[in-house]
Amino acid sequence: MNLSRTARIALRAALAAGLAVVYVPLAVVLLNSFNSDRTFGWPPAGLTLRWWGTALESAGLRDALWTSVEAGLGATAVALVLGTMAAFAVQRYRFFGRDTVSLVIVLPIALPGIVTGIALSNTFHAVLGVPLGLLTVIVGHATFCVVTVYNNVLARLRRMGLSLEEASADLGADTFTTFRLVTFPMMRSALLAGGLLAFALSFDEIIVTTFTAGAGVRTLPIWIFENLFRPNQAPVVNVVAAALIVLSVIPIYLAQRLSGDNARVQG
Repeated sequence: MNLSRTARIALRAALAAGLAVVYVPLAVVLLNSFNSDRTFGWPPAGLTLRWWGTALESAGLRDALWTSVEAGLGATAVALVLGTMAAFAVQRYRFFGRDTVSLVIVLPIALPGIVTGIALSNTFHAVLGVPLGLLTVIVGHATFCVVTVYNNVLARLRRMGLSLEEASADLGADTFTTFRLVTFPMMRSALLAGGLLAFALSFDEIIVTTFTAGAGVRTLPIWIFENLFRPNQAPVVNVVAAALIVLSVIPIYLAQRLSGDNARVQG
């Protein structure tokens, strides 16, 4: 489709405005993490690494960071197992209610986080009688992390087809050998991409965590929220926010590269 010069300029301006709305505030947070003024006067009077050193010395921050890593790794592991199994079942087999199963798996990521959090909290308390803690946080995060793994693996299975696996079977390989030498290598990057996205989602989650963490568990997003309006902690909060902005780019970038590179190879 050929667009006029005016239309192209308008689209580029709209794109630039949209990106500015998203990324200018993030840039302000990054710059404020080096702002020498504790009240974050603008423009910054000077730059300093003082707040970064203060953040590194915070025991509460380190504990919250480790809790988020534990929750993210646990939720990612659960999502990899359940998402992969579900993708294989939906893609490779025909059974009654297959489309419904696919919808049920994807639905949690579309639900408001507060709805999921309330539902899980009530289930843990009233139905199962399970005390809230790190395990319930992992289960809560896995409900939406499984969707990213499921979608990545399902897309890969659809592109792969069955020809190579059938050829392996014709050559005498059993099911396990075929999976180990043929299927798994072809879907390895999809699993890694889905796992990276799942970990990123879990690491940043706060709403579901609020309802499933209990009193003794504090993840990094919860720590940020609790300290956000404390004047003495404001510089440290800015440092943590800046670090999360930078670190969040890594799994998203790697997942995009893995998915894009494999798509070109498959094409």
